[in-house]
Amino acid sequence: MEVDEVVCLPRLSRVAVCGGTHGNELSGVYLVRELLKVKKGVMEKEEEQEEEEPLSVLKVLSNPRAMQQCRRYVDTDLNRCFTHIVSLSPSGLTSGTVPYEMIRSRELNAMLGPKGRSGAVDLVCDLHNTTANMGLCLIAYSDCDWICLHIFRHLQRKMPDIPMRYIHFEVSNKESYSLDSVGKHGFAMEIGPQPHGVARSTVYTAMKAGVQHMLDWVCFFNSGTLFEGESVDVFTMIKHIDYPRDSETRNITAAVHPHLQDRDFCPLHPEDPLFQTFSGETLRYKGNEPLYPFFINECAYYEKGIALSLARKRRNQL
Repeated sequence: MEVDEVVCLPRLSRVAVCGGTHGNELSGVYLVRELLKVKKGVMEKEEEQEEEEPLSVLKVLSNPRAMQQCRRYVDTDLNRCFTHIVSLSPSGLTSGTVPYEMIRSRELNAMLGPKGRSGAVDLVCDLHNTTANMGLCLIAYSDCDWICLHIFRHLQRKMPDIPMRYIHFEVSNKESYSLDSVGKHGFAMEIGPQPHGVARSTVYTAMKAGVQHMLDWVCFFNSGTLFEGESVDVFTMIKHIDYPRDSETRNITAAVHPHLQDRDFCPLHPEDPLFQTFSGETLRYKGNEPLYPFFINECAYYEKGIALSLARKRRNQL
């Protein structure tokens, strides 16, 4: 009889829970504010005090200026500032012409990193909201990170009533651009739908439960719990699709088709309705294969030229 090999991984001693990377995504903002009110609160287990090396949970409000103004960002998207963070010169970030978020990204890298170095925190969980109908998603740069995938599977078991997916952005560590890439392991916890600048109790509660279950799993892992191999569906992002636009003004000329709106992660087949022009014409998907749309009609992505993203789904064995 074959026996699976037991693999031992280093304990996760330092975990960062970050909110407000986008200042108008309020579930993470309010959750981290609550966590900061007490030194030892509901998100950390009293049993940890008895461990030889207790779990350290850093609670970080990532973009305080944007939070104060209830805006996604002040000068530029903070969650796109971490690609070349290790090569930034401190002297080059003191000028008044430098975007605030670039300066803040260096501060966060010093706090949680340095990115790509042994001193970085073990795990970063960055909290986000989306206006798209995506349920709870973990978004990561790896489709084989044992830690992130097992956390996802744990959340699936503990929160069976909430639609949950694991999204993989196939980007190298060198080119990774978001805050969660600073840690040795990391993911964004994205929950929606929720309008930006608005707090919804159901979404906040789901995020709070997700973070609690994530920290519980870390405690199980650190205690030496043996985890069995399982399989997980992984959605790997293939491409983005922009709205149809006027060639001269670049104004959009169509909206997401009603048959597609709010149907995140439902298969989109060739010739399915994709957009409806403002004159009433239906534009159809011209791809060669069925793919899975997500971030459908995300409010914050209009400026990025993204109407939706498309993913390919496969089963990943842990």
